[in-house]
Amino acid sequence: METLKRGEAVTTPNYDFKTHQSVGPGSKVNPADIVILEGILVLHDERVRDLLNMKIFVDTDSDLRLARRIKRDTVERGRDVQNVLDQYAKFVKPSFDEFILPSKKYADIIIPRGGDNDVAIDLIVQHIHTKLGQHDLCKIYPNLFVFFSTFQIGGMHTLIRDMQTTNHDFVFYADRLIRLVVEYGLGHLPFTEKQIITPTGSIYPGVVFCKRLCGVSVIRSGESMENALRACCKGIKIGKILIHGERNDGRQLIYEKLPSDISSRHVLLLDPVLASGNSAVEAVSLLLSKGVPESNIIFLNLIAVSAPNLFPCSFWFLLYPRKSCMPIYHKCRHHKEYMSSARSSPSSKL
Repeated sequence: METLKRGEAVTTPNYDFKTHQSVGPGSKVNPADIVILEGILVLHDERVRDLLNMKIFVDTDSDLRLARRIKRDTVERGRDVQNVLDQYAKFVKPSFDEFILPSKKYADIIIPRGGDNDVAIDLIVQHIHTKLGQHDLCKIYPNLFVFFSTFQIGGMHTLIRDMQTTNHDFVFYADRLIRLVVEYGLGHLPFTEKQIITPTGSIYPGVVFCKRLCGVSVIRSGESMENALRACCKGIKIGKILIHGERNDGRQLIYEKLPSDISSRHVLLLDPVLASGNSAVEAVSLLLSKGVPESNIIFLNLIAVSAPNLFPCSFWFLLYPRKSCMPIYHKCRHHKEYMSSARSSPSSKL
């Protein structure tokens, strides 16, 4: 399974149930987008469970299991009925109760009635189609969310990357993109259900989002995202982190000013440009040291290089066209002007 997940082919042995031994050279299995690992003990071993993205337990009535076993062993394996019943009573049923049935608790989905349960199968197929439609990185990292790129988003990225774009247009479209990222990130905060009465007297089943929230911007580029966050969350507290490059492969924390009660808040970590990922790792490590639970950190990012160093925060939002996530922003003559303006005037529109 590990080899297949690395994209390499494997050879599986062929087992003869009549002679109870492996036969032939084996069968070649090529890697694919979907790999189905089937077996009665698949969920028993923790090492195997850790390799699976979806764990399914097919729950079938014991009488039906026995009937299928008798039909299979007598027709396909040349055994007599009494031999099948003896084996079932002495070995199969006790082993099922001891090893297989307890593994049911590890399943993500339990399907009663097996292949006859069309509703459950349709839900699984729909879930797999959704996963296949995700960005490639999202399939590998479940805590990563890439904002789906539309022609509108692609057009705005084109404008902020274009060397002919004016300074005013660069700022305008960068702010629009940042606002989309912030809105998408806020949509993943925890919420509670709440019913309200509308002016017409109707009952509206709504939700209330988490109120214990703060932002933390990585100086200097992160400050360009603060206005979008303030526009979405009135009166939100925003902390600052300054990380200075000490070496090519490391970062050094220079300055930090965070809310005193940050450990009890959900944190939106703001940094629009992700290069090596070292600054982000340093920032997340600082938040963890301040007592912020890993699950309470949401990292918001606009443009990333093709292979950043990932880190264990709860969510990671990226917004870039699907075909390219190379750091073209380094070629944009407006980038330095935009970020330097944010540094010199954090409270201004820039």
